[in-house]
Amino acid sequence: MDLDIFAELSGSIGSVGYGLAAVGPGIGVGIVWAAYIQATARQPESAGLTRTYAFLGFALSEALALIGFVVPFVFGI
Repeated sequence: MDLDIFAELSGSIGSVGYGLAAVGPGIGVGIVWAAYIQATARQPESAGLTRTYAFLGFALSEALALIGFVVPFVFGI
């Protein structure tokens, strides 16, 4: 495979990388909230406890998105 093609890429390749990196956390946030809604529907009295875990899972998933946003700027990719 000819690696000269990759050497010619410049400009907004970091934004393409961030776009790809945002897919995973987006799916993760959807899974977290779907699990919270399902748990609350099955057992409504535990909504307060599971809400805490839902926000914790949401924050951890979004942290991955923020890391994917910052890395292209830090390393200048």
